[in-house]
Amino acid sequence: MDNTNFPVLKNDRILRAARGEPVDRIPVWIMRQAGRYLPEFREFRKEHEFFEICQTPEYACEITLQPIRRIDYDASIIFSDILVIPQAMGMEVKMEPGKGPTFTGPLLTSEDIDKLTVDPVKIADSLKYVYDAITLTRHKLEGKVPLIGFAGAPWTLMSYMIEGGGSTTQSKAKKWLYADVQGSHRLLKALTDGIVEYLYRQVVAGAQLLQVFESHAGVLNEYLFKEFALPYLVRIATEVKSKLQANSINEVPMIVFAKDGHYAIPLLESTPYDVVSLDWTLDPVKCRELLPSKTLQGNLDPCALYSNKEDLEKLAKTMVDKFGKHKYICNLGHGIYPDMDPEHVKWFVDFVHSL
Repeated sequence: MDNTNFPVLKNDRILRAARGEPVDRIPVWIMRQAGRYLPEFREFRKEHEFFEICQTPEYACEITLQPIRRIDYDASIIFSDILVIPQAMGMEVKMEPGKGPTFTGPLLTSEDIDKLTVDPVKIADSLKYVYDAITLTRHKLEGKVPLIGFAGAPWTLMSYMIEGGGSTTQSKAKKWLYADVQGSHRLLKALTDGIVEYLYRQVVAGAQLLQVFESHAGVLNEYLFKEFALPYLVRIATEVKSKLQANSINEVPMIVFAKDGHYAIPLLESTPYDVVSLDWTLDPVKCRELLPSKTLQGNLDPCALYSNKEDLEKLAKTMVDKFGKHKYICNLGHGIYPDMDPEHVKWFVDFVHSL
């Protein structure tokens, strides 16, 4: 499919906000907006396995478009998963009902890295289905809103690959950071190389904004973050932007989300990311002081959407007043929960637009 002749974009609010330009109303999108809280997604899932949807461009496109048909979001985000990178490196990942992602053979020692595909071109080549889904979706959106591409950050992916799934402590993965520094950096470097090529190709395919999810920042401390996370996050943004420039492709704004990493916020000011996404435990006013050059994104507690509409209005207005309307993208402080009423979400988005 043609990735050069896309429909004209009609709503560029989120792109302008990301670049620090004025907007006529606050742009809104929410993490995990394509998926599990929508009844039409749950119906689709009855017939199709999770990664089957990710790996079938027509299915991924359909799921990406579902929330855009229903709610007045200012951006779409391609339906995929951060764990497609470990899959592309040769690891088997299954989405277990009620359990989440599960690796059949997690990494036990750094010697296991030898079994992985670490060539970034090979990693990126095997993810062609994502680029095809992005290109198809850009056309199907008909310019209504921009399309966001994304990837998991190296530390977050490393922790999944070692833990074999979700973990509250990430102790197996953190053991590597203390006991096998060299092996940790070797794996993080391989992941970074693959992510750079992957995100670059997402932009070539049609992504207009990129988000990097450091979802497991909260289990690190400042020392570990500076040693094992921050340098790789910086490399990703620096190298993706320089690769785009070298190939005469327009740069796209990039968002970083270091969930639960309070200590990391001041460190992100000097990174090349245009936008810093905040979780719901952070104070927007303080973060404005710490991140004067950045657009901020966030940060409603996802559980606030369970509120009645009157209370939700107060919570949303308080949040927006703290952020201010300039250099701000409204979002949740993490992904939406599966049992959320889509009508509450619609009301929240419409209310923020009315401010």
